[in-house]
Amino acid sequence: MPDDPASFRCDRQVADVETLRVHLGLDRLDLLAHSASGNLALLYAARHPDRVRSLTLVAPGVRAVGIEVTEDDWRAAVALRAGEPWYEEGRAALERLWAKEASWGEVLDAIRPFAYGRWDAAAQRHEALTRAVRDQALAGAYYADGAFDPAATVAALAGLAAPVLVIAGEYDGGPAPTRAAELAALFPDAELVVQRGAGHSPWVDDPEAFVRTVAAFLDPEARTVVVDGVRLA
Repeated sequence: MPDDPASFRCDRQVADVETLRVHLGLDRLDLLAHSASGNLALLYAARHPDRVRSLTLVAPGVRAVGIEVTEDDWRAAVALRAGEPWYEEGRAALERLWAKEASWGEVLDAIRPFAYGRWDAAAQRHEALTRAVRDQALAGAYYADGAFDPAATVAALAGLAAPVLVIAGEYDGGPAPTRAAELAALFPDAELVVQRGAGHSPWVDDPEAFVRTVAAFLDPEARTVVVDGVRLA
């Protein structure tokens, strides 16, 4: 925990990113963010659009722009995993969570496979590493009241000149591909890629597919075919 927990609030970290850019001597950034840090990247792009060369948002948080991830989104994503051996236990745990009969900490072991396209050794190693650094107190400080002004952020991002790539996992509920599409639609130059068979950490589920997608986006010589914001080739 930082000395001043209030400094961990998402919008207050925008200045930290800008300080890092200056420290590195970079005129512009190729900015990539995953999950909750997507909110921070969105706020940075809204505040410093001239410093963003490209923006890659991987299974990003969407609170900063006022997009709501609903229980129905999660239910639809969970239903896609009905054939998995851990599904029944995980689904029951989620029902307890949604009914407010249990906390996240109480059900985490049962529901964590839903975050991955395959609950294999690689996913379990990744989950163990990320779980070790989670801190619920910091999460509360990050999303504290006043962190977001969605209307102002959406208005600012509508003028972002930099290209944007939004990557969603097929099995992810937060954000589901439909919510990721809503996010992509906020930018004048954005592509949405739905990585098949992936959950909330698509580079874990299929590293090769993830790298191909990001590398092609960042390569100025690459050409893609996009229909309604969805990359086809």
